[in-house]
Amino acid sequence: MSVLGNFTMVDAQTDGSLILSFDDPDLFKHPIAMLWEPGFWVMTDAHAERLREYLLKGGFVIFNDFEAGQWANFEAQLKRVLPDAQLMTLDERHPIFSTFFRIDRLDIPNPMNHHLGGLTPEYFGVFEDNDPNRRLMAVVNYNTNLAEYWQLAGRGFFPIEAENTGFQIGVNYMMYGLTH
Repeated sequence: MSVLGNFTMVDAQTDGSLILSFDDPDLFKHPIAMLWEPGFWVMTDAHAERLREYLLKGGFVIFNDFEAGQWANFEAQLKRVLPDAQLMTLDERHPIFSTFFRIDRLDIPNPMNHHLGGLTPEYFGVFEDNDPNRRLMAVVNYNTNLAEYWQLAGRGFFPIEAENTGFQIGVNYMMYGLTH
């Protein structure tokens, strides 16, 4: 959030976090939500219904930090929210990757000393009416954990290029979610 605040005019809160359940009415006060580890995601039918309402009313969700065999659970849970949703591959040409920073390369590999080492990050989107020309309602970071780039920046764990790209993607996600 500090990078978002430093590079943009967004008054980003940096002194804490806000964790809400999908059935919390305050969720609708926030245009962007982020869900970690959706490979282990389990929700009630009421949560699925409220998340569907949130997305259909203009909310934007970022799914982050899951890999490999966790895809099946993620996809099953997403289908409970949006039964007809199609997950579409996003590449560098999608506007989300040039909303603020121009991202030319998304396939920055995870470091080999990381549990995601050897996996290539992939990005997917969920669009209104499954039309890639309509609003992007959700972005999916698969085989990567962008938040680790943010948390561990400057500690030598990740290459500088990967850290920079991780921050740039994060700022782009926030700016896209706030403007679309």
